[in-house]
Parts: sequence; C-alpha cells; structure tokens
Amino acid sequence: MTTFVALLRAINVGGNNLVKMAALKALCEKAGFGDVRTLLQSGNVVFTASGKPAAIAGGLKASIADAFGFSVAVFVRTAGELETAVGANPFSREAADAPGQVVAMFVDRDPAAEALDRLAADHAGPERIAAGDRVLYIHYPDGLGRSKLTNALVEKRLGVTGTARNWNTMTRLLAMVGEPAAD
Repeated sequence: MTTFVALLRAINVGGNNLVKMAALKALCEKAGFGDVRTLLQSGNVVFTASGKPAAIAGGLKASIADAFGFSVAVFVRTAGELETAVGANPFSREAADAPGQVVAMFVDRDPAAEALDRLAADHAGPERIAAGDRVLYIHYPDGLGRSKLTNALVEKRLGVTGTARNWNTMTRLLAMVGEPAAD
C-alpha cells in the first residue's frame, strides 16, 4: 500500500460548504482507501491505497460526482511526490518567515516554459512564480487577498487546472503522510 494525498479543488471556499470532511472521509473509506484522514475543511485527504495516482484521482472524482452531485478537480500525489514538492520550494526562506504568503499550486500538467515566462513578464505585481514538477510555487509578499495574481488568472494564462495550498497546509500535510493514522 502506498500513502497518497488527494487535494480537491475549490470545495468549501467562499462560503460554499459543499462537502463535510466526515462525508468525504466516509466516501474514501467506501472506495477502499485505508488510514483515511482529512485536514481542514478544504478538501485535503491522506490515505493508503494501491494503484496509480491518475487512476485514483479519476475514481475519486467520479465517486464525488455520484455522491455529492457536482464535479470537482482532484489532484493525487504520492507521499514521496509531496515530500519532493516541499523540498523543491524555491521560496523556502520566505515560507519559513511567512508561510501564509507562499503557496504550492498543484497542476494537472507542467505549463509551457514560454507561457510561464510571458506571465512573469506581463504581471506587474510583486508576486514571484516558479515551476516544479506539476506544481507551481507562488510567493505573495503582500498576501493573497489583495493580489491580482489569482488562481483563475494563473490557470487561464498557463492553460492548466490547479489547486493551491498555503505553506502552513503543505507542512501539515507532509507531517500527516509521515505519521500512521490514529485508531
């Protein structure tokens, strides 16, 4: 069995409480996942399972649509991929100083280098963006709330779909994948 992290896109944000984490946990257990744990109310699930991340993501997406009546993007990474993403953060100093101002945006595919360069050149804000393996790192020195570099803009300009987690959440998820589930 492999430990995985599933990151659901845009559930329980903006006052829309679409999925209770207890219901999501139960759905994952019904799907045959083991040691299922959730973090926060924003669609973070740690579990063990057999299979490939893409197949697990597709199955979980279909199960969510069947159970809750809406479609949501689901990003699944192994514990090792999460650890690599955390370790590769080019803004680690900034994340240590202000973890709420650094995010990892997991994406469905790597954006074209040219598109990333154009976004960086065209964006006049103080934010900095860097690409990893199916993850973008964004430093928001003035905070996310006032930034014009939104997830929607990043997705549109880069031609990707993604979901972002701030560095506090990233480090908590990393700790969870290294711990066995409590009985």
